[in-house]
Parts: sequence; C-alpha cells; structure tokens
Amino acid sequence: MNRRLRKTALVTAAITAGLLMTACQNGSSSHGSSADTSASPTATAQGTSKTSETSGHSSSSGTSAGNASKSQQGVNATITGGTVSYLAPGKYLVSVPGKTDRAFFVADDTQVQGAGMICGGSHCTLDQLETAAKKAAVPADVTIRKGVATVVRERHSAGSGTGAKGVSGTWLGNVSYLAPGKFTVSDMKGVEQAFFVADSTKVYGAGTICGTPGSSGTSRCTLDQLEAAARKGVSAKVVISGGVATTVTEDH
Repeated sequence: MNRRLRKTALVTAAITAGLLMTACQNGSSSHGSSADTSASPTATAQGTSKTSETSGHSSSSGTSAGNASKSQQGVNATITGGTVSYLAPGKYLVSVPGKTDRAFFVADDTQVQGAGMICGGSHCTLDQLETAAKKAAVPADVTIRKGVATVVRERHSAGSGTGAKGVSGTWLGNVSYLAPGKFTVSDMKGVEQAFFVADSTKVYGAGTICGTPGSSGTSRCTLDQLEAAARKGVSAKVVISGGVATTVTEDH
C-alpha cells in the first residue's frame, strides 16, 4: 500500500514538472514574438521617415536649381530714350529718367549703329562703342535679349555736345534707308555715313526718287518719295550739316 502511494506521488510530481516546463516554453516563445512584432512598426516608421526626408531634400534642391537657372537667363527688353554708360569690359548701363537703370552685356554679334558720337556710320565696332561710352553717356536705344544687347542704336541729338552734333560734309554714293528719318550714304569704297533728314531737308529727283527719267533737270521731291526710293537704293549727292542732310540730290 505504501509503495503504491509513493508511485502515485512520483507520477504526480513528474506530470506537474512536465506541465510547468511546457508553460515556461510557451511563455518564452510568446514573449519573443511580441518583441518582434513591436519592433517591426518602429523599423517601418524609421524607414518611412528616412524616405520622406530624402524626398523632401530632393524637392528642395530641384526648386533651388530651377530658381538659379531662371536668374541666369537674363532679361528681355527694348529700352528707348535712355543713355548708355560704360561699366566694365563688355558691360554697360542704360539709364532712362524716372526708371530703374538696366545693366547689359555685349557680344560679338551685337549690332552697334552710330549717329556721330559712337561713329559716323550705321555699322560701328564694339571698340568704338566702348571708347564713346567711356567719354560720356551716349544717347541710344538698346534691345536686350537674355541680358545681352542685340542692338545698340545711337540717337541723333543735335546740340548736346561735340560728338552728338554729328558730322558735316558732302558725300556722293548709294543712299539706303535705315529707319524712319534715318539713312546712310556709302561711297565707292563702301564706307557708310549715317545721316538724318528734317522737314527742312530739300530732296531733288531725276527719275528715280521722283521726276521724269532721262530729263536734263531735277524735280523737287518729298521725304516720303526719298524713303521709298532709298529702300531699293538710289545714287545721290548728300550734303550733311551736323548730322542732318540739308540737300539730297539724285545723281543724273
């Protein structure tokens, strides 16, 4: 009887120990799974945060690059009624009363047209522009594209200084139209001289500007008739005083 009781006690102890071990193993496994599960959202959040930071940085860099590119493109403008002054090699300033001064650059393909101060012809060099602008502000209209002047066109301004008074003399050659009220006359060597016309300019034709072709004399013509003929080209003698033609007489 005692042996049976001891066996029963031993079996009960063994079963209890087995149950305790199983319970411990299950608890340890459950704890590990819980830790893994809780760590996963944290890692995911950190990864998302890094991705967001990287995306934000790229967006900011792209915007800055775009703004820098726009600022380097320069401006487009046509500025009239101003004066051009020298700033530095290849760089000038055009000023118009009551408006903000505008800096611009010149390039090899910049067209410079003179009216006596920069040079006496319609095609001046960049060196001539620089020399004139260093001495005094040059009255000129400027067309700017992307910060670079495409055309610098000197305006005639009689009486505003020795250079601005223009030239005086007599030229015989081909007369061509430049702009309203402005022409050029080129001699046999191809040297051009720009000049202006005024209401007092006298124009005489011998069949091309106006009048009868082949006649021995000339006829008085209008400035509109001179312009129409000069657009095609006409040979004439031009007397200039202070940059303004006093007479234009068609060659005959």
